[in-house]
Amino acid sequence: MASESLSIALSFPSDLCHLAAARAFIAAVCKVGGFDQASTDALALAVHEALHNVIEHAHKNRAEVPLEIRCYPAPGFVEIQILDEGAPFDLAAVPQLDPAELRVGGRGVFLMRALTDELSCRPRGQRGNVLRLVKRNAPTTPDCSRP
Repeated sequence: MASESLSIALSFPSDLCHLAAARAFIAAVCKVGGFDQASTDALALAVHEALHNVIEHAHKNRAEVPLEIRCYPAPGFVEIQILDEGAPFDLAAVPQLDPAELRVGGRGVFLMRALTDELSCRPRGQRGNVLRLVKRNAPTTPDCSRP
């Protein structure tokens, strides 16, 4: 899917203080793609959870390790790829959680699965992973004239 379109990318240090900028970036990409507000909010939250997990678990809060988000907007959907430099991660090994279960933490992958239409992770060559999130939306004409 992604190879068929141009990407819009953002690179930044692995620091939690950059999550607000990353969310704004995702919202802007969704606006360009003509996404409605509910779909935009869902994807922004899913990406926020993914980035938080990468920063905390894969990069172990080492700000010097770069993170990259690549977005591929297309009519009716957007594909987001998050490129990290962490150890190999097996998304399939993360169990499906009971939404009624009370627990502190451990809901990031659950939320990503619930808020996106596709979620996958693959190794990134010699180091790192590529987490892929896809969100579909009814195609509309983007209004890029408003901020």
